Amino acid sequence: MLRNDVHKLVVVDNLWTGLFENISHIRDPRFHFVKSDVETLQTSEKFDEIYHLASPASPPWYMKEPKRTISANLLGAFRLLDLLKKGGRFGYTSSSEIYGDPLVSPQPETYKGQVDCTGPRSSYDESKRCTEALLFEMQRTKGLNVKVIRPFNIYGPRTRPDDGRAVSNFVTQALSGRPITVFGDGKQSRSWGYVDDIVDGFARYFWINETDYKGPLNIGNDREITVLEVAKYVSKLIGGVPIVFEPSPPQDPTNRRPDLTRAYAVMPEWSCKVSYEQGVAMTLDWFREKIKVGAA
Repeated sequence: MLRNDVHKLVVVDNLWTGLFENISHIRDPRFHFVKSDVETLQTSEKFDEIYHLASPASPPWYMKEPKRTISANLLGAFRLLDLLKKGGRFGYTSSSEIYGDPLVSPQPETYKGQVDCTGPRSSYDESKRCTEALLFEMQRTKGLNVKVIRPFNIYGPRTRPDDGRAVSNFVTQALSGRPITVFGDGKQSRSWGYVDDIVDGFARYFWINETDYKGPLNIGNDREITVLEVAKYVSKLIGGVPIVFEPSPPQDPTNRRPDLTRAYAVMPEWSCKVSYEQGVAMTLDWFREKIKVGAA
C-alpha cells in the first residue's frame, strides 16, 4: 500500500491461522480482501505480481493438518501460476525449515539441509522444498520471473494467542498468570526476527531493490539465542513467572541461524535493527493491551 505504482491489491486468505482484524483498519480503495483457500481461488483476473505466503508456519498447526499444509504450498503455487500475467513476477516465501535439523551453522543458501522426508514435520518442510523445485524449474524451462525467500523465525504483534510458537506462547502464558512452558532443555537455539525487520527485507528483495538474483535468499536475524534465554527474559519482564519443562516435540531442530552474506549483497542497506529484547518487550505490550481490550 506504500507503493504508488499499485493500482489494485488483492489479498487472499482463508483465515486458517490468521485474523481478519489484522487488516480491518485498512481503508485504501485499492485494497481488496478475498476469503478463500489459495488453491481454489476463483477469479478471472491476471496479475502483474503474485506473492505466495499461504501456509501455516507453526508446527502445531501444520502437524495437525499435513494434507492441508501441502495443498496450501504446492497446489497453491500451481493455482497462482495460472493467474500470473506473461512476464509477471512470482515471489514465494519458503522457509528456513528447508534446512531441517542442520549440521552446518550458520546456514547458507547452498546448504542442502538434513530433512526427514517422512517425519512428523515433513508436510511443511517438504512442501516448501517441492514448491521451490517447481518454481526454479519453471524459471529454467519457461523463464519464470521468480524470487524466493527463506525466512527464519519471525515473531511480533498481531500473532494469534494460540499460534503455538515460542515467543507468543511465553507471552500469553506469562500474562495469564500461568507458568512458561519450555520444551526439552531449552538449549535449542533460534534466530528471532522482529516482524517489522523481516517484512522490510521482504519488500526490499521482492520489489524495492532491482536485482537479478532469483534466490533462494535467507532473511532473518543472525543473532542466535536459546529458547530458554527468551523464556527467562519474558519471565523477568512479567516479574518472575515460573518456568516449567516438558518433553521435547519430535524432531525439534537444535539450531537455527541464517548466513546473511547474500542478503547483504542484494540489499546492502538492510539489516535487522530491532533486538530481541526490544522486540519481545513490544510484543508483550501489544498482547497486554489486547487482553485489556478483551476484558473491557
